[in-house]
Amino acid sequence: MIHSARTSPRPVRGRRPEENPIPPLRFGVNYTPRRGWFHSWQDFDPAEAYEDLAQIAGLGLDHVRVFHLWPLLQPNRGLVRTTAVDQLARLVDLAAEVGLDVMVDGVQGHLSSFDFYPEWTRSWHHRNVFTDPDALTAQAELLRTLSHALADRPNLIGLQLGNELNNLVEHNPVTVAEVDHYLDTLLAAAREGLRPGQLATHSAYDAAWYGDDHPFTPEASARKGDVTSVHPWVFSADCARRYGPASLQVRHLAEYGTELATAYAVDVDRLVWVQETGAPEPHIPAAEAPEFARATLLNAADCTSLWGVTWWCSHDVDRSLLDFPELEYTLGLFDAAGRAKPIAHTLAATVAELRAVPAAPQPRDTALVLECTPGTRSVSGPGGAFFEAWMRLRAEGGRPAVVLAERAEDAGYLAARGITRTVCPV
Repeated sequence: MIHSARTSPRPVRGRRPEENPIPPLRFGVNYTPRRGWFHSWQDFDPAEAYEDLAQIAGLGLDHVRVFHLWPLLQPNRGLVRTTAVDQLARLVDLAAEVGLDVMVDGVQGHLSSFDFYPEWTRSWHHRNVFTDPDALTAQAELLRTLSHALADRPNLIGLQLGNELNNLVEHNPVTVAEVDHYLDTLLAAAREGLRPGQLATHSAYDAAWYGDDHPFTPEASARKGDVTSVHPWVFSADCARRYGPASLQVRHLAEYGTELATAYAVDVDRLVWVQETGAPEPHIPAAEAPEFARATLLNAADCTSLWGVTWWCSHDVDRSLLDFPELEYTLGLFDAAGRAKPIAHTLAATVAELRAVPAAPQPRDTALVLECTPGTRSVSGPGGAFFEAWMRLRAEGGRPAVVLAERAEDAGYLAARGITRTVCPV
């Protein structure tokens, strides 16, 4: 069995003494149930879940990220359903039986273009989920309950607040300070039951990194929680359409996102988890998806701060389910009948290759200096001047890191990261 002790905080790869070798990179998948998608929680079938998880383990992956639905877990502000919590615990146990570790997301929240709110947050009972004190107390109680219920599972990686919570901003206006309070409160609740080595984290979609004046900030992503999670999607800021599906910009996007996130961290040894990346059609045509997956993994593995990569997602959404965006139906490593797709075989082979010769990349000695304000954050996204300057250096054969302008002359900080030269974008 793969135990969660492997997820304990560790120094950055390439800087740890040889006599104390670093744990291997983690490679996993975001679990989307093949039958019924996440609606399957309403009539959870352990046998079907076990079949899905066994298929995932058969690819040689070591973990899954799993999602219950907030309305089913907490249908009333004063009720966390024991049956629903038990379902999650059962899923974690099933994963252990096939050798998979598990990261559990708590507040869903947002999944594949759908938002799931309990009725006590809606209509006549509307509460802003980020700012209403009662809503915040309820979410904290949900996360506290999950952490105590799951922490004794040896294959539990940890607990994440929820999936891309910043997708809820449109209907729940919030300020930067209110987001910080929200994250701090819920992370503290999530940690209450967790054991040493288990992670408490949060996640945001790319607007946190690229969106001008977005209330979820890069600083919050890179400084709150135990690791930084990034979701470098090729459709963000029209990356794949702008540069082409087989472009250097697309194939190095996860690597770039990891380096960008590293720059915002205060702790130079903080790890970055590429927690969602995938090959959405038509942005990445099916015929090009295997090579995209291979390049994404190999390039990300060249980052010294990488924790691991978790692909989105395990199984295609069945077309009998309606109203999903077209790209959601084909994101799986397995099709809706449970057959492994070409991308699954390539991803599995690449993971095996990386494990056979564990990477130990050296620190990147050249860093591109990022100067932006909250209102000009888009310079660091696809199409932005900084993004394009970084990609030009990569195309020339460089391995550029990223450093924030306010740290660019901090000799101690640069030395700790192994940076000997800084370059300003031109």
